[in-house]
Amino acid sequence: MNITDIRIRRTYQDNRLKALVSVTIDHDLAVHDIKVIEGPERLFVAMPSRKDDGGMFRDIAHPITPEGRRKLEDAILSEYRHFVENQAVQSLGS
Repeated sequence: MNITDIRIRRTYQDNRLKALVSVTIDHDLAVHDIKVIEGPERLFVAMPSRKDDGGMFRDIAHPITPEGRRKLEDAILSEYRHFVENQAVQSLGS
């Protein structure tokens, strides 16, 4: 899995949801609505999901292996932190 693009689509300040992210894999597959969430101990990534007929949320797309999940989460959180740092620097310059 080659992550070829990560886009921070929207950020939030006042709740646990911190960002909505889109990821492109191998220039061929886009996954939208990945969430960056502030958990009790750390930021984590939640894959896009929807509620099924039984009221349970099910991932629409997700990594199959723990290594794939770790690679995706590390890349998204790194990009998110970089984005937030750049926003802070831009705010100071204004």
